[in-house]
Amino acid sequence: MPGIFAWGVVAGMAMMQSGLTLWQALGMTLVVFAGSAQLAALPLMAANAPAMVVFLTGLVVNLRFVIFAASMGPHFAHLPWHRRLWYGYLNNDIMMGFFPQRFPGHTLGHTSGKAGYFAGICYMNWLAWQGGSVLGILVASQVPAAWGVGFAGTLALLAVMIPLVANAAALVAVAVAGAVAVAAYSLPYKLGLLLALLAGMAAATLVDLFKARTRTQPGAGEGA
Repeated sequence: MPGIFAWGVVAGMAMMQSGLTLWQALGMTLVVFAGSAQLAALPLMAANAPAMVVFLTGLVVNLRFVIFAASMGPHFAHLPWHRRLWYGYLNNDIMMGFFPQRFPGHTLGHTSGKAGYFAGICYMNWLAWQGGSVLGILVASQVPAAWGVGFAGTLALLAVMIPLVANAAALVAVAVAGAVAVAAYSLPYKLGLLLALLAGMAAATLVDLFKARTRTQPGAGEGA
């Protein structure tokens, strides 16, 4: 949560420094609630880009949430549509890191504890993000650019990510996604982020498949 709070401060400051009014910035943080999409859209808004370009940029950057939702959606299929819609708004990157570890795919038939676990993390994440964002909005004019708050937010996110790299598949996914993100940095509309996400997921899947095949091979469990 400290990492999310710091990232929210960065996003709040960026909104004000991009020329938004106080109420526009507050509305954006509450409605959009997506740091990467906000930071991708703000330069376009400041440059008076067409509204459709801004919308499509935010949509592309946030396409990873379609993948996240498709992964977790079957666990909540028993809930009414309005509650699933609310969970879609609350969904976040941290949840995708923790939920599959607590409730892997073979638990699809069991519903006990899932909604509470999801809500517990998501509400804390929402409060940390909005608290940091509102603080960033209010103090943006008081913080010198030389302080490098944006870099501090990146370091905070690294502290959140590193404990989640708990096995070989996760390590390979991070390495591949990081390399692809750097290589594809110049792609328009932040498509490099989506490409990095897909490459990381594919790499992790290949590692898991290789490990599963190794375990099922004759003599795989025999030691020297």
